[in-house]
Amino acid sequence: MKTIGLIGGMSWESTAIYYRILNEEVKLALGGLHSARVVLYSLNFDEIEKLQSAGRWDEAGLLLAQAAQALSRAGADFLVLATNTMHKVASQIEQAVAIPLLHIADATAQRIHDEGLKKVGLLATRFTMEEAFYRGRLTDKWGLEVITPEKNDRDFVHQVIYQELCQGVINPESRARFREIMATLAAQGAEGIILGCTEITMLVTVNDASVPLFDTTQIHAQWAVHQALKEE
Repeated sequence: MKTIGLIGGMSWESTAIYYRILNEEVKLALGGLHSARVVLYSLNFDEIEKLQSAGRWDEAGLLLAQAAQALSRAGADFLVLATNTMHKVASQIEQAVAIPLLHIADATAQRIHDEGLKKVGLLATRFTMEEAFYRGRLTDKWGLEVITPEKNDRDFVHQVIYQELCQGVINPESRARFREIMATLAAQGAEGIILGCTEITMLVTVNDASVPLFDTTQIHAQWAVHQALKEE
């Protein structure tokens, strides 16, 4: 079994979900007392969020690159970045280490491709919904058509992620609004919806939408275990 290097803490709420899934999936695959080989570097999200808000992405990327180097020195065979938004600095991480980074957008797009879907909605932070680093990869590399909510709804989703979910707050009123937003995306032709922030899985389930949901947290963690257990 390979050792998974997990860059987390953005937020710790979703990182804890990753850790649980990694171990559950290894136990499911191998049985008995088996669990995942994981080394975890958990950053202080308050520092990262301040850099995000200030547009100081290079500085944030440097912190994550240093985390990646620490995990590599600790024996990680590959890296998993437990957040969608910070894949904006994926190239900085990749350039800092010799071990591979399993990109969350690729894991998600592969699952969507396997389901035969072409047009998907995206719920995520404002950065992920509005900038090209994520949507562009889904479109250019995987040929997906990606749609997002209108601006007021994007602002609402972003606010819920940072002010509620990243702080462990689950608000039924927010869930109801998410249901409405997802229904609108489905009405606009989305064949499925990407939960493109690793905290959204805390708020909504498959029962909250009329189309398939692609939970990036679950998909990414499962892909990591597949890579960890894969024979060379």
